[in-house]
Amino acid sequence: MILAATPAGADGQLQQAHSQYVLRLADTSLVLGQRLAEWIGHAPALEEDLALANVSLDLIGQARLLLTYAGELEGQGRDEDALAFLRDAPEFRNLALAEQPNGDFAHTIVRHWLIDAWQLEIYAGLERGVDTRLAAIAAKAIRETRYHYRFSSGWLVRLGDGTEESHERMQRALADLWRFTPELFTPDELDERMSAAGIAPSLAELAPRWSARVTEDVRLATLALPAAQPYPWHGKRGVHTEHLGYLLAEMQHLQRTYPGAHW
Repeated sequence: MILAATPAGADGQLQQAHSQYVLRLADTSLVLGQRLAEWIGHAPALEEDLALANVSLDLIGQARLLLTYAGELEGQGRDEDALAFLRDAPEFRNLALAEQPNGDFAHTIVRHWLIDAWQLEIYAGLERGVDTRLAAIAAKAIRETRYHYRFSSGWLVRLGDGTEESHERMQRALADLWRFTPELFTPDELDERMSAAGIAPSLAELAPRWSARVTEDVRLATLALPAAQPYPWHGKRGVHTEHLGYLLAEMQHLQRTYPGAHW
């Protein structure tokens, strides 16, 4: 089993950067999966309730594979449970978009769709990377993500091009969440280092494909793309909105209350 697919002779700093990059992917899936799980028993219809539950399970499954790998690369003995339940908010590296509250169904769909479209591009790029273990995780995840994207983009079009009220709610959700999208494709030093090592795809190369996909979906939904906005959130660097702390308090409550508890 390949635990680390860093190039031969790579130093420990590269391996730690590798671990941090995998952790970013894991945390985004984990936090979004937790958000979608909040809909269980509350979705507008039974079919959507089940669909959101299944998508949540897919994302948490992806997070488990990625967290396990990140822990092995880190080499400090932390497993998936320790990384999920025993880190505080500043140690999480998820996209700020993923932690935003569910709001109404329109907000949930728009948030989900934006990240689905992003994950499609990221996972496709990771499949071509030199890290064979990460490529295998991406190959599994992209099959699930294609379904997630069909679900979210289908609802985006259905509601955007639906009644006057559904259209207004979707447009309002898009306007509210669009400000978090610059982080998706704004590379930092870690992104560039992983791309240079052949582990991760170049965000600059992925951005036009994501933009084209999103623009076409918005057109079909008869919505309008909001203007670009500056943003102060850098979730993948540990700078989060206030919402993540509340999410983690609920998600980590059992483990923090009864350390080491197991079924």
